[in-house]
Amino acid sequence: MTSSARPTTRPRIRTRIGAGVVTLLLTATGCGAGIVSGSGSGSATGQVTSITALDYYTDEPQHTQWSELLSSCGKAVGVQVEQTSVPGPSLIPKVLQQASSRTLPDLLMLDNPDLQQIAQTGALTPLDQYGIDPGGIGKGILSASTYQGKLYGLAPEVNTIALFYNKDMLSGAGVAVPRTWEQLKAAAAQLTRPGRYGMAVDANATFEGAWQFLPFLWSNGGDERQLDTPQAAQALQLWVDLVKSGSMSKSVLDWNQSDVNDQFLAGRTAMMVNGPWQIPALNQAKNLHWGVAPIPVRRPGQVSVTPLGGEVWTVPRSTSAARQEKAAQVLACVNDSTSMLTLAREHFTVPSRSAVAAAYAEQVPSMASFVQGVAAARARTGELGVRWPLAATGIYTAIQSALTGEQTPEEALKHAQQTAMGS
Repeated sequence: MTSSARPTTRPRIRTRIGAGVVTLLLTATGCGAGIVSGSGSGSATGQVTSITALDYYTDEPQHTQWSELLSSCGKAVGVQVEQTSVPGPSLIPKVLQQASSRTLPDLLMLDNPDLQQIAQTGALTPLDQYGIDPGGIGKGILSASTYQGKLYGLAPEVNTIALFYNKDMLSGAGVAVPRTWEQLKAAAAQLTRPGRYGMAVDANATFEGAWQFLPFLWSNGGDERQLDTPQAAQALQLWVDLVKSGSMSKSVLDWNQSDVNDQFLAGRTAMMVNGPWQIPALNQAKNLHWGVAPIPVRRPGQVSVTPLGGEVWTVPRSTSAARQEKAAQVLACVNDSTSMLTLAREHFTVPSRSAVAAAYAEQVPSMASFVQGVAAARARTGELGVRWPLAATGIYTAIQSALTGEQTPEEALKHAQQTAMGS
């Protein structure tokens, strides 16, 4: 999700793969058999000399950074990597078309919530057959890349969200960084004044809105498998209270995460929920002194649990075992500790291996809260798998209904549960 100053890492408004499309793809691929990856890429002796890769890294400098890494890893294993990048909203439609026409690339990058839906079609190969070692990678990160017990992808860098705050505004109001919901409401009220709100979130009617709500839901013991619970209602009531009290603008119903960051940069909100992809813009702002902290929990002792964002690299099924093996070797190189650390430094992300992430947090203190968050983060598809989009739709619809006053949190979440169940 994340996505945006780093639009490729925040949660995306993704194309949902309907059951009919999945059935069609399963038929077309024969559960993966016969899919031909890439284009002409072998020598006269049949040796693989080049492979293809598809991603959505169209923006600079990210496109060039990834191109250089893929080329370097390709060179290390003896192949040239031919990279194609498409705009984010175009990736899944292109992947579906390629799966149907049996022209998938040798290496495929996916936003992590999309992996299970593509794996369901049989188009991806499990990574254990290549001897790739995922050791040291956190459970939540591996969960995002797992389908029916098999690991289909690896993410070299991940992200999540946290609470950003304006140090000068909090200091001027004599407000401490909030750790609980009551402290958050009190701080937001004290920080609110004409032309400035105390708090801002992305509560829009997209998967981004659902993504931003998840820390409040999960940290309070709520669960996407059962949305109509007291724990979920308490979390939604918090957002309602912030809007009703005037501590949070009603415009959050329309803001995306970039809009929220713009409000923070302009001094129109003292605190916001956002991700590390915003840090480059924050660092460029003159006279802005900001900090990052874990998202507050309802009561002391609870753990702040945030959603996992980031992209995973996969090896689509091919008629050539040699092509798959070379692609897997490049994937392993992209996910080694050196590559992880390089990407994290370039993109303000978190390395997937816990030991690398811990060292990185010491080197880049502004990322420490995100490293802490990733350690406890959950994959959005971890519980519901391919049914997650239904739950996400129910969540953001409930947020809209509750914050506009059309329904109470309890009523809105009852409808959300019905949506999540497909009814």
